[in-house]
Amino acid sequence: MNSAQTQKAYKGLPMEGLIASWYAKTTRKDLKRHQLMAKQMVEKIPVHGKVLEIAPGPGYFSIELAQLGNFQITGLDISKSFVEIARRNASEAGLQIDFREGNASAMPFKENTFDFTFCQAAFKNFSEPVKAIAEMYRVLRPGGLSIISDLRRDAPPEEIEREIKGMGLGPVNRFMVRWTFRNMLLKNAYRLDEMKSMVARTPFGKCEINVDGVGFQVLLRK
Repeated sequence: MNSAQTQKAYKGLPMEGLIASWYAKTTRKDLKRHQLMAKQMVEKIPVHGKVLEIAPGPGYFSIELAQLGNFQITGLDISKSFVEIARRNASEAGLQIDFREGNASAMPFKENTFDFTFCQAAFKNFSEPVKAIAEMYRVLRPGGLSIISDLRRDAPPEEIEREIKGMGLGPVNRFMVRWTFRNMLLKNAYRLDEMKSMVARTPFGKCEINVDGVGFQVLLRK
């Protein structure tokens, strides 16, 4: 594994201020994806389980999950703007979710805290991916499950186009999202073998990977 996979500079847009607001407004139009993902994940979480969403952004997934079960949910994001937006969204939905600011590679939680951790569409941007996976292991309780869901670098162009069309965006936002896919997201994304190699360097040791459309889900069990 090269050093870029151990530690890399973040190449995406800084998710603060107006950019964070634009992202939150744009992705709100794709709530069906978060609803579907929440329905898939709820089956993997024990009743009254403690859940950590890593890099929740505007908080849409955590909010959908909170409506499906009696969970104790925490969201950890490095963006101050996203934390503020997520807190506001949860409050408007009448939900109590602990959104807080923090780094995925140095989480402010004790060992063996959560039954389930989830990271969606953000892992490829982490500057210290191996440390982030190791932190998922540390904060996870024995028998717990961590899932990383993200774009794969070798996603076929037709699958990417299908994903964009399914987001229900207008022409301008569709153009911007397509440009972002091609010029930023795919460049930062990982191949399956790279994910397995990084996991092998953490206490998890091994993982299960399921390919789905433009992305994959990495299942990590403690």
